[in-house]
Amino acid sequence: MHKALNILVTGCGGDIGQSLGKILLKSVHTKNLFGIDISDKNAAQFIYPNFSKGLRFTNDAYLHKLETFIKDNKIDIVIPIAEPELRYFSEQNLLETIGGAKMITASSKALEIGFDKFKTAEFLKAEGFPFPKTYLAKELKDIASFPVILKSKTGSGSKDIHKINTMEEFLFYTRNSIEDYVVQEFITDINGEFTCGLFRSSTGEVRSQIFKRELVSGYSGYGEVIENTTITTLLEQLAVRIDLVGSINVQLRLQKNEPKIFEINPRFSSTVLFRHLFGFEDLIWSIEDRLGLELSDNREAVIGKKFYKGYEEYIK
Repeated sequence: MHKALNILVTGCGGDIGQSLGKILLKSVHTKNLFGIDISDKNAAQFIYPNFSKGLRFTNDAYLHKLETFIKDNKIDIVIPIAEPELRYFSEQNLLETIGGAKMITASSKALEIGFDKFKTAEFLKAEGFPFPKTYLAKELKDIASFPVILKSKTGSGSKDIHKINTMEEFLFYTRNSIEDYVVQEFITDINGEFTCGLFRSSTGEVRSQIFKRELVSGYSGYGEVIENTTITTLLEQLAVRIDLVGSINVQLRLQKNEPKIFEINPRFSSTVLFRHLFGFEDLIWSIEDRLGLELSDNREAVIGKKFYKGYEEYIK
């Protein structure tokens, strides 16, 4: 057994960061758990034993402060959560190490494709994967058929996603800026929406788990573990074609019984804790793989099991 580690999660204040903290607190790989966020007005301070308020990545002193923090606290592993930070680390070529600590992220090609919704669509098209038709909003003079989905090309989460029913609505939402938007074919969720954890090790082992989910206020509020060999095969092929090492989240809807990928999130997702509780421990596997350890495997027969998103209150 290797020594336990000092682990730092950056951007830990959101739901994903809090979920990772809950997992890491119980992990045999964790010696001391640290969390940094730009705000202390969140519950992460109650989860992370060593919580700090940090700088935005846009601050000129950000990188120096972070590297100093890593060295002063003898951090072994850094896990960035927020997409803006992930983009920054990717652009700075800091996906392997930072301040002497090992980084846990998805591999560079998965990040590059997942960061940009139009690049995602172009990649899926080139590789022959089923996907909804996707266009750059700035290149559309007219929209022939409604509804469509308007979403930020580079954003994450649901706040910049709109179901558009008329040209007037399209013009309204793009009135201030059209440069960062894509327009995507609308696929009804009448047959369900699926969010999938996808992990691939550095040796090429692929593991996946499929949730049929329902959204509540933009988050996965309810879900059920399902088995679908077509989706599983699709995920395995995607992991290879995207040169994945690490963990990502893939979102699909069914159209005429064909699963169509409408988003690739190149990071741990909001369902990471539910997956972990069902034995799909992609956070732990990512750490083990990064350290060159044999992957643990606590997966069980969980088809049909359900999750429900709840809330906790903290008082200080």
